[in-house]
Amino acid sequence: MKKIVITLFLVLFTSSVYAGSCPMMAKSIDDKIAEAQMLRDQGMAAHDAGDHAKSEELLGNAMELFKS
Repeated sequence: MKKIVITLFLVLFTSSVYAGSCPMMAKSIDDKIAEAQMLRDQGMAAHDAGDHAKSEELLGNAMELFKS
């Protein structure tokens, strides 16, 4: 009985500790999305200007943000 109470206690408090990290994780995702959008816009502007090498570099950098 004592082991069950201790296990239940640990499970309840462990899950509440991780609940506080959700907003931080969401902000990290939002920051990556904003940076990727900026790189995408710059890449498409370079494409429209005819600088395809720069466009591929910028768009590649945007894609790399989601690999890590």
